Amino acid sequence: MLAKGLVIFFPHNCYSNFLLSHAIYIKDKSNEYLNDYYNPEDQDKIQWQNQLEERLKKLAEILHIEKILDLVSKQCDRLILIPHRYLHLFPLHALPVKKSYLIDLFPNGVGYAPSCQLLQQIQLRQRPDFQSLFAIQNPTEDLYQGYEKDLGAVGTIKKQFADTHILKQDQANKSAILLGINENIHNVTLNEKLLKANCAFFFCHGYFNSASPQDSGLQLADGNLTLADIITHFKLENCRLVTLSACETGLTDFTSTSDEYIGLPSGFLLAGSTNVVSSLWTVDAIATALLMIKFYKELQQQNNIVLALNTAQRWLRDSTVQGFQDWLINSSLSWGCKKYLNKYFAANHENALTKPFESPFYWAAFCNIGKGV
Repeated sequence: MLAKGLVIFFPHNCYSNFLLSHAIYIKDKSNEYLNDYYNPEDQDKIQWQNQLEERLKKLAEILHIEKILDLVSKQCDRLILIPHRYLHLFPLHALPVKKSYLIDLFPNGVGYAPSCQLLQQIQLRQRPDFQSLFAIQNPTEDLYQGYEKDLGAVGTIKKQFADTHILKQDQANKSAILLGINENIHNVTLNEKLLKANCAFFFCHGYFNSASPQDSGLQLADGNLTLADIITHFKLENCRLVTLSACETGLTDFTSTSDEYIGLPSGFLLAGSTNVVSSLWTVDAIATALLMIKFYKELQQQNNIVLALNTAQRWLRDSTVQGFQDWLINSSLSWGCKKYLNKYFAANHENALTKPFESPFYWAAFCNIGKGV
């Protein structure tokens, strides 16, 4: 527990009365959510996307969030959520409450932790430096054919660091991260630049394997970097933040009834990082690129990682087309990226006052798991 912080814990055997009475209902609704998300007849997940906001409203009612908040001291300005099982699926920070969202009610941010035990361990780690960046950029052909899908995000972010090492496109290999992985599994060493990095940034495809969570991972140019690889070989004793700007990197094994938290975020935390930013679903490329640029810009102004992410999410959610176009003028993006984004907004939104990323689908996928600062 942090000073002025609040931990809401949804434990295995300790549901409060109102949660216990709705536990089966939550499971049923979660199964409906998953069936829509993985519907083979809806590859673009349109039905799931259209129902997301309504499902979050219903979940807020089931969890009695407003009643819980009424019991919270006004002095609490930060919220740490420790979800249990199926609740890991949902962006709880985006629960609608009191004509707003949960994310808007805590001035120092809303973040997550895998467990109280791991949160306590992470609090003891000191990572004051934030000068060196290790990044993976567009490792697979579909992310750079025609144009780079990160829209200049990595190039913009790297300007904020004194020391940078970027593995780009076909150079972004698993074998460049884990040296010797293809020769002797017992003699693998971690890339020295990653070993020393204060920040690791991955802009790539991610995936979650619900049947075998340890096989979940990130798609690189020559293969998948799995959770098992991270747990076995990674050592990030200088790392303050790992950003997984990819799809489904925040999902965990929601089928287990134990307190064990199995997912990419826990893997990076166990490896030594104090914070992991990851996603709960297949994300939109343009919204994600804009969010990441704004997020890292915020990190130039403050040490609070959770608040920086929350601020970027609110900016993405609340900005109008005109607001984005005005922002582009002074942004550090390349001329080509600015031109592409201006064409995108002009082609997709006739009304300059439209908020193109207002839906939680665009802004709520990412969450910070860990220490928060």
